[in-house]
Amino acid sequence: MDNFHSLLESSAAEHGHLCPGQVVGVRMAMLGCRLIGMDQPKRIDQIKKLLIYVEMDRCTADAVAHVTGVRLGRRSLKFVDYGIMAATFMNLEAGESYRVISTEAARDLAQVYAPEFATRSQRQIAAYQRMPDNVLFRVQEVRVTIDEFDLPGPTRRKVACSRCGQLIRDAREMILEGRPVCKPCTDQSYFTNARDIAWNDMGWSPCRRHENPSGTPTAHKAAGTLMNTN
Repeated sequence: MDNFHSLLESSAAEHGHLCPGQVVGVRMAMLGCRLIGMDQPKRIDQIKKLLIYVEMDRCTADAVAHVTGVRLGRRSLKFVDYGIMAATFMNLEAGESYRVISTEAARDLAQVYAPEFATRSQRQIAAYQRMPDNVLFRVQEVRVTIDEFDLPGPTRRKVACSRCGQLIRDAREMILEGRPVCKPCTDQSYFTNARDIAWNDMGWSPCRRHENPSGTPTAHKAAGTLMNTN
């Protein structure tokens, strides 16, 4: 694994800015990986054994993902919306899991560790780099029961919604009156009043030789490098 300062610099660049949450996230990821014995989490032999649950949708989560290489698309990153600055690091092969929690005391101690900085954000950025791990974090050894449908890898089951026909993957359906139903067809969806629409350029494709969605003619050179379009 790269050193802390290199990881912080690259994480902040990817995230878009340097902030206290970036410092906490980089250190949280480094500690979590050490606890489960992964010194190169992005390496193919290690990333396949790594699973991380993040409990916040904040800057810290981006830093954890950057350092470890976990991704939603790989199913190695799980988001549980607890609103807590914490993440659980799992070594699937070893069966070990550790939850790393950012302490509230660290926020209060920023003035002690970095008194020379004028603003709260500057103090926290500096202080969170100076604090020892046992001041910045609490660590819990935990047990996480993982359903087979939550593991990385190919889709294990598909069923069609009995109401709209939409395919539902990995046992995310609900059973109503004995039949599978997708959540958008229930009152548990995050959206309402859904209706299909038509839109301008709805026939567009990146491999067509006509126009891009903005209406500007294009030769689609990129498509030509992927396939023979003649």
